[in-house]
Amino acid sequence: MGRLHLTFMVLLFITLNLSAQRDFVRWNLAADGGISWIVKPNDVHSDNIEMSGRQISAIVTYGIDSNKTLILKKQLVFPMLRTIPNNTHASFSRKFDSKSQPVITVNGTVLKETPVSFHHKGIVSISSTTNTPLKVTRTLFPSADKAAYIEIYQLKNGTTSMVPVEISHDVPDFHTKPEEGVYGEYVVSVQCSKKGRFSIAPDGELEFAVTFSARKINEEPYAWSAPWELAKRGEMVLGILNNLVLETPNDTINREFAFAKIRGTESIYDTKGGLMHGPGGGSYYAAIWANDQAEYINPFFPFLGNINGNESAMNAYRHFARFMNPEFIPIPSSIISEGVDTWHGAKDRGDQAMIAYGASRFALAFGDRNAALELWPLIEWCLEYLERKKSPEGVIFSDSDELENRFESGDYNLATNSLAYGGLIGASHLAEELGRTDEAIRYKNRAAELSKAIEKYFGSKVQGFNTYRYYDGNIKLRAWICYPLNMGLFERKAETMKALFSDFLWTRDGILSESGSKTFWDRSTLHAFKGLFAAGATDQAMPNFMYYSAKRLLGDHVPYPVEAWPEGNQRHLAAESGLYCRVVTEGLFGIEPVGFRSFTLNPRLPAGWNSMKLTGIRAFQSNFDILVSRKGKNARIEVVQAGKIIFDKKWDQQSKLTITLNN
Repeated sequence: MGRLHLTFMVLLFITLNLSAQRDFVRWNLAADGGISWIVKPNDVHSDNIEMSGRQISAIVTYGIDSNKTLILKKQLVFPMLRTIPNNTHASFSRKFDSKSQPVITVNGTVLKETPVSFHHKGIVSISSTTNTPLKVTRTLFPSADKAAYIEIYQLKNGTTSMVPVEISHDVPDFHTKPEEGVYGEYVVSVQCSKKGRFSIAPDGELEFAVTFSARKINEEPYAWSAPWELAKRGEMVLGILNNLVLETPNDTINREFAFAKIRGTESIYDTKGGLMHGPGGGSYYAAIWANDQAEYINPFFPFLGNINGNESAMNAYRHFARFMNPEFIPIPSSIISEGVDTWHGAKDRGDQAMIAYGASRFALAFGDRNAALELWPLIEWCLEYLERKKSPEGVIFSDSDELENRFESGDYNLATNSLAYGGLIGASHLAEELGRTDEAIRYKNRAAELSKAIEKYFGSKVQGFNTYRYYDGNIKLRAWICYPLNMGLFERKAETMKALFSDFLWTRDGILSESGSKTFWDRSTLHAFKGLFAAGATDQAMPNFMYYSAKRLLGDHVPYPVEAWPEGNQRHLAAESGLYCRVVTEGLFGIEPVGFRSFTLNPRLPAGWNSMKLTGIRAFQSNFDILVSRKGKNARIEVVQAGKIIFDKKWDQQSKLTITLNN
């Protein structure tokens, strides 16, 4: 009876949430796997999306204004064209508005576009009617591997008469001052592939492209082929979408997972320091961070199997390893400017804990022994650094946390200690896999000691909940009380869940950083979802996860997880999309790497779902699928590798399963 009551309450919660979604849903799921906004008669709205390639990132603002006219602006960022001073934010950037667009005249009338629909699927398309007989479709995207952004125009004549068209475009090259660039003078070009007078036959089309590019003065101009660049972008997007495919009864979660894979993976830049995954947002490129890259997204890349993602992860850890030293001076929080400089402005934010945790999980999931041997000294060094920072109470000191003093974190904070615990657990599994038995035992013992210290030092009643204080003296609930759940520390899961979803922290935009504030960061909301699913609070967390997914994918600012608000105004930073994917792989499916070919599995099948599956998983140097289906009170777990079922078992939905893949 209790179970039936819980199921009813969950379904009621879901129904209420779905009803509430009507307040914000602007976009719809499209049949081709994308999303579409069909413009309504009274729509006045604008939004922005970031899209990236290996040499460029484009932040495109689009929409429709009160005059029913297309809004289209863009900020183009060229991460490898460095400006002076060559700091974190020194990627050359330039904004473009309507003045950079061609003027299209039809029968003497200047064409004006009225959008009727917008579409996203790793490429943006805009369909418009006009004040002429023509209809216009624009296709917008960055080059997959060059410093260029392209807009393809398709003019369609749906009439029975020939339509004369004139295309005018005269935008001179822009030259920067040589003394302002690390590599001297830069040239920005805006080129239109067709200019002059044309006639479009009845039911005919005219297609041309405008390319925005930048280069160093000593580089020759490039002959752009828009169809070829579009095909390459399409291949890149398709390659990401076709691996690690989520299938659940909730199409919105499936689609947001697919989109998060795109944003998480496209934001990788081919710097002189090697491939570097960058957050983006107009500010953070050609650089790596101990949180965004080492902790958040790198452990995800092996599951997707994207070659750029895995290489960027290895390269990030290599860069951090450059700063190991016998004095145990902390590794910088960020390595910037294509690897030639560092940023350490908030001092030690728990960076060594972030690196040890991320590198050990990545090494296990990547499943390459040689790569693991390369990363082992870095993991070992970071864990020794943390051991030297222990207090008499057994907790670990750090100067701040990843919020970099935006909120108080004391001398010993919960995030750093939880991450250190996770790093010790991951390192113990990795040491065992590498045949380092003594180290494996030592790290397991340290993890057990730290677990007890975390409970004793941080376990506390805060604002009426028996959860965690974030630091000594903390009296307000904090978002990061979810961190222990992420690391498998479940002693206080029931009260922590209540606190996270209480009015003190939960809002329609996600979890507040601190009770009483107005600030939210998606990363903490996503950590909370992952931890709650892992802790088995599936039915309690799922309605909120459904709501969050729908808001990010189909609301007014789409289609990816965001950074924060009010800071950054909800930029589409890329590592947050990686965290969304980990909510599914590690939270909903409960996958935890424990060896080069093995993992524990503890799926969380929500009430009302009869099945869910994850196909094309590329971790552990393999390609396999996980299928979970309901069988009465139990579940059935199937693991399929290379087309063969290697694991098929009824499961009580409680105990962890250990899966070993074939070599």
